[in-house]
Amino acid sequence: MKIPPSRIALTIAAAALAIAVGVFVRGFIGPSEGVSPTSEPATPAGVIGGPFTLVDHDGRTVTDVDFRDRHLLVFFGYTYCPDVCPTTLTTIADALDLLGEDADRLAPLFVTIDPARDTAEHMRDYVAYFHPAIIGLSGSREQIADVARAYRVFFAEVREDGADADDYLMDHSTIVYLMDEDGRFVVHFSGSTHAEDMAATIRKYL
Repeated sequence: MKIPPSRIALTIAAAALAIAVGVFVRGFIGPSEGVSPTSEPATPAGVIGGPFTLVDHDGRTVTDVDFRDRHLLVFFGYTYCPDVCPTTLTTIADALDLLGEDADRLAPLFVTIDPARDTAEHMRDYVAYFHPAIIGLSGSREQIADVARAYRVFFAEVREDGADADDYLMDHSTIVYLMDEDGRFVVHFSGSTHAEDMAATIRKYL
């Protein structure tokens, strides 16, 4: 995917904003170091997560209830993200492979925070590049705002003056959440977590 040159400047601006985002996120879920296999949940159950209604990458309306038979691995991002999102999705994909058959007990969800550009078709092609088990979720701006609020996720559009309407970046939280079969928060991972540690921690709670 070709990134317009003007996005280089936007990336620098987004990086500066990320510092403030980190402080915001830590206020809800504690330090964002990588989670080791022996780590305990940093946040009480019930503080993170909640009901949602979104559209999957096949165009079907889904709710949190549709995933009640599996643990959830939830990550918020967008397909035009130049760095953090593809890196984190690669880590998730590698962790799924390391889990082997245990991965069948997990629903990895990639929730876009850029519904204007991330259509169901675009999401389907994007997540398939990383792993066939990853489910892309989109929805209206209101639906995305609601689920992001429930998961304490920050996101904001970063646009350069005079840029084209579809030429912008999205600054956002980079936490990956593990939720249990009842949709309750279990533990979180930072963007620096290695696939091996992620897989080991997930297996501990399955």
